[in-house]
Amino acid sequence: MRHYFPVFTVLGGVIMLFSLTMLVPLGFSWGLGDGAHAVYDEAILATLAAGLFLFLACRGEKRELQPRDGFLLVTLVWTVLPAFGTLPLLLAIPGLSFTDAYFEAMSGMTTTGATVLTGLEHLPASLNVWRCFMVLLGGMGILVLAVAILPLLGVGGSQIFKAETPGPMKDEKLTPRIAETARGLWAVYFTVATACMLALHAAGMGWTDAFMHMCSVMGLGGFAGYDASFGAFDSPLIEAVAIFFMLLAGINFALYFLAWRQRSWRVVFTDLEARFFWALMAGSVALVTVLLLAHGTYPDALTALRHAAFSVISVATTTGFATVDYAQWPIFAPVLMLFLCGFATCAGSTGGGIKLVRSLLLMKQAQREFTRIVHPRAVVPVTLGERVVPPEVLASLQGFMLIYGAVMTAATLALLATGLDVITAFTAVVACLNNTGPGLGQVGPSGNYQGLSDVQTWICTLTMLLGRLELFAVLVLFSPGFWRK
Repeated sequence: MRHYFPVFTVLGGVIMLFSLTMLVPLGFSWGLGDGAHAVYDEAILATLAAGLFLFLACRGEKRELQPRDGFLLVTLVWTVLPAFGTLPLLLAIPGLSFTDAYFEAMSGMTTTGATVLTGLEHLPASLNVWRCFMVLLGGMGILVLAVAILPLLGVGGSQIFKAETPGPMKDEKLTPRIAETARGLWAVYFTVATACMLALHAAGMGWTDAFMHMCSVMGLGGFAGYDASFGAFDSPLIEAVAIFFMLLAGINFALYFLAWRQRSWRVVFTDLEARFFWALMAGSVALVTVLLLAHGTYPDALTALRHAAFSVISVATTTGFATVDYAQWPIFAPVLMLFLCGFATCAGSTGGGIKLVRSLLLMKQAQREFTRIVHPRAVVPVTLGERVVPPEVLASLQGFMLIYGAVMTAATLALLATGLDVITAFTAVVACLNNTGPGLGQVGPSGNYQGLSDVQTWICTLTMLLGRLELFAVLVLFSPGFWRK
């Protein structure tokens, strides 16, 4: 056990850091006078004490973190932090079970945006701030923030960064030092987030609502301060602002970092994945708009375009906001949207799913196999832009897709075994594995996950964790070889 003390030491430091993030809702509580400040006092002290105890108890063992330590630490952080994130919820909401509170906190940290709560507008405002702020923290990954300060803890951070960063090509460095990369990404993240909050306020939101919904928009998480989600505002201008920043958050944040360093936006507009992303969003919105008009769902093209654009982009980017009950649309539209959430966002964005770059690589691999059938001796490398994709990346991609399908099948069967209907079970797994939030049926945009049993809730919670850490970081811990020294 002492061999893992360095991992527990860093975990203790991250828990202490996490306790300080609760100062944000505490500040809102004092400023708004919602009477919930005592909740955060207790939660901060309990979290800080637990982190300090773990840090002091294990700091005697010092060594450089190995790759396997990075995967263990990432999984521990993403299972432990939501447990502490439940404290304000449990202390403030009478009768809330730990299962539901943990689901809510995990949903926030994994930027899923699925909720088990109702009457959100009647909760203390700072509690909704905390729910949404967890989405902002989880958006880029709180470990990326921790990597920036790991030198202060005396350990390296590259293994953690690689385990946490989404996407298939994680070894590419933006800067020579990993801590500098983490700080640069967070600087870009918070710069765009600040612009989003100011834009939402200018469009008509109050400052508290603007902060909360900025957190969810930038984290592509979908938590809102109202049961009606974005439909509570009924504002085309606010929806347009949200659409713009959801599209920005669906792009690889490393592109913005490179654009800033190079003082040119060319890298953003020439990136292959980004171009496919924009084309996919535009084409999908146009298709759903035409479908709604053809079925007479809305009386005019402008209204159909408004609701199609917001709903398609919200679900496809794995945000999960809703302004209308799109489950009542012609069935092709909601099914298409759930299909898009599985792959539409870019690697390095705050979205979930398998990422668009993986989809592009799969198509290129299929094209290569067709070519080999016709020309067996041809040497056809798989390229992405002007770069040849290494064989190990392609092998990892194949393994990832196999496990992705297996997890989706197993989780769906597990929910069906508990008595859940097939539409709710399958779409809940799709929504949780891709960190989207709403599915169809019982967990559709007009409902939530409150009606699930405890067993069903825990299945969905585990599915969210697997999706956020892209399967390998969690499942590798169950390999016997992982624990051999």
